[in-house]
Amino acid sequence: MSVPRPTADEDVFRAVADPTRRALMETLGRDGEQTVGALAEAVGQSVPLVSRHLAVLRGAGLVDERRAGRHRIYRLNPAPLQDLFDWAALFSGFWTERVLNLRAYLERQKHET
Repeated sequence: MSVPRPTADEDVFRAVADPTRRALMETLGRDGEQTVGALAEAVGQSVPLVSRHLAVLRGAGLVDERRAGRHRIYRLNPAPLQDLFDWAALFSGFWTERVLNLRAYLERQKHET
């Protein structure tokens, strides 16, 4: 029996897999709170499409929403990214070794020429 996978709106890994959602998170992280209209303009997408992406990010806990009159204001909640960071950290030794090997190779090439 297989374990059911979380949907993108519940899973941080799947939520950040989409480049538009990553762009939205980057915009919120860089510029602070934004309306959906400002976010749509920033990422060059339609308001309905950005609203759907924001719903996924909200479901994963990556953005918070508050109402200000008729507007919805979104802000980044980076706390759920800790799971992603912890997982990626498992591979840091791998990349460090690869970079060191590349450096050694390039040094050898430089001395041979």
